[in-house]
Amino acid sequence: MRDSREGLERGDRKGPGPFAPMSANGNGFKRADFDAIAESIRPGSRVLDLGCGDGVLLKYLKGARRVTGYDVEIDDASVLGCLTNGVDVIQSDLERGLSEFESHSFDYVVLSQTLQAMRNTEGIIRDMLRVAREGIVTFPNFGYWLNRLEVLAGHMPVSDNLPYQWHDTPNVHLCTISDFEDFCAGHGVKILERKVLTSGRPVEVLPNLLGALAVYRFQRA
Repeated sequence: MRDSREGLERGDRKGPGPFAPMSANGNGFKRADFDAIAESIRPGSRVLDLGCGDGVLLKYLKGARRVTGYDVEIDDASVLGCLTNGVDVIQSDLERGLSEFESHSFDYVVLSQTLQAMRNTEGIIRDMLRVAREGIVTFPNFGYWLNRLEVLAGHMPVSDNLPYQWHDTPNVHLCTISDFEDFCAGHGVKILERKVLTSGRPVEVLPNLLGALAVYRFQRA
């Protein structure tokens, strides 16, 4: 099973993953979840983008939805990438929380393909909903059928949304769509919108099985 997917997986390894958004250089290439995020944000909103990599998401949102806001990133090279992409960035460690931001100072806080790499999941979701009226997260669905097949074959999944080997992955809290919704139900989080994608296309049927990437918009219950 793993050998039959060798070419696809090795090619996918060059794609996006946690802390590694694709660059918006000359070809204008963007991740599949960017459009889904943009559709969930009202034009002219104030947005805080967490774990932003090189800032290409906020750059995209500025063009697509005329937003204003800041990126938050800890990596030196990524901070430089944000400046190169023309977005304002604050260098900070998300694991320490968002105490430098005042309550209700943004319309949206976005955590794009970084949730699974956070150690303090409950803390970051709580802080997102303190700082903004609504939060948006995207994450790879560990319940996707190809991931299940890899585990059944005795291997940790490697794919476009999970591009790391087990020994070098930053992911510490992988979850399924059902897991995230259970978390929200138990932590006073109201889900306002859910989009599930596979290869950039929406998945309407059996999303926890057939969906590779989940996008949620939520607020306090």
